[in-house]
Amino acid sequence: MRLSPPRLSKRKPSRRTATAVALVAVLVGVLLGAGPVAAAPAASVPDALTTADGFAGVAALGQNGTTGGAGGAVVTATTTAQFLDYISRPEPLIVQVSGTITLPVGTSDGMHPVASDKTITGLGDDARLTGGGLNIGLPADDRVTSPPANAVHNIIVRNLSIDGATDDLINIQMFSHHIWIDHNDFSNGDDGAVDIKRGSDFVTVSWNRFHDHDKTLLLGHDDDNAAQDRGRLRVTYHHNYFDASDQRNPRVRFAEPVHVYNNYYRDSSYGVAAAMDAGVVLEGNYFFSVNNPARVDFSGDLGRLVERDNVLIDCNHAIETRGSVVEPHTYYSYTPHRAADVPTVVPAGAGVGKI
Repeated sequence: MRLSPPRLSKRKPSRRTATAVALVAVLVGVLLGAGPVAAAPAASVPDALTTADGFAGVAALGQNGTTGGAGGAVVTATTTAQFLDYISRPEPLIVQVSGTITLPVGTSDGMHPVASDKTITGLGDDARLTGGGLNIGLPADDRVTSPPANAVHNIIVRNLSIDGATDDLINIQMFSHHIWIDHNDFSNGDDGAVDIKRGSDFVTVSWNRFHDHDKTLLLGHDDDNAAQDRGRLRVTYHHNYFDASDQRNPRVRFAEPVHVYNNYYRDSSYGVAAAMDAGVVLEGNYFFSVNNPARVDFSGDLGRLVERDNVLIDCNHAIETRGSVVEPHTYYSYTPHRAADVPTVVPAGAGVGKI
């Protein structure tokens, strides 16, 4: 896909939906074609994709979408030693994980580097990484303010349960690009579940379940990191199940556009926060018992957020909106489900054992 000149969406007023009458209004809006993209007509769970969509599917930075280890050998890891060896090799590989692999803490706080051109996928519905996390990116360096030639890129992580890390479950940093995190189960990390920072770009986080976790998704790690982050951190979050994952779903700085659509939020303190002039398009999500579904007045400078066709049930605050945001469809095409269908479609399709 080619990058197109960005177009700005116009600010739309915030909506609070708390009754059946409001639900009908959402459905009528969809039927009349509200928003730039027509909604899917049925509530069926789609087949899992075989290729990356969203920002991970965009051709950019010399990479034609995200293909992972395609074209490389297929190997199966059943031990920690095998797994750490395979994910660190320089050549393209499809690394299949069988059973439970315990990642050691060691001297890296349990974070283990993944080299470019890798697909890491679980076999069956019980493949698991526990005790440590995956680090996708070069070592942090504030002096680097543009993508280096050796930036880590082209990585797919699918169909894995990842839990119990002493730091992040997955950390993406230092201008890493074209990363697809899809159909996983994340829980009980000590810090972030999937943190994306330091100029990383063209990432899709889709069809995952997040539960028993506090600070879930960080996008941009510091108010003072504009030099690395501004104009980057383009991420799509879609069809994720935030199953009582408490906050940062995601928490965004500087990035534009960030596309958050068709996610199911259940029982959390807040959903999305946009700060430091970040631009978020929030559409077709379902919020149930979320104190603050989405905020632009959070900490640091205000963010920007455009919302459309979201459903709010038993939420204490309305969605905060501000300004205009570059539209995701200037980068890629997509067809969202109706927000009213999200509580059926997402739990049925998200997580492991579905691909």
